[in-house]
Amino acid sequence: MPKMKTKRSASKRFLVASSGRIKRARANLRHILTKKSTKRKRHLRGTTGVAKSDAKSVRAMMPYA
Repeated sequence: MPKMKTKRSASKRFLVASSGRIKRARANLRHILTKKSTKRKRHLRGTTGVAKSDAKSVRAMMPYA
């Protein structure tokens, strides 16, 4: 059986922590930032976990992570 391929787009967007939790960056912080409040932009910084409903499909895209 051939090797399974990793979806490269998924490997660039998600990071699997040592605990097995999948981390992701938050959306809405790329452009059109002037109308967004400083508080809103501050809370969008950093990483957060992937929802349980999406975790299974993300793991399928990254078989070796």
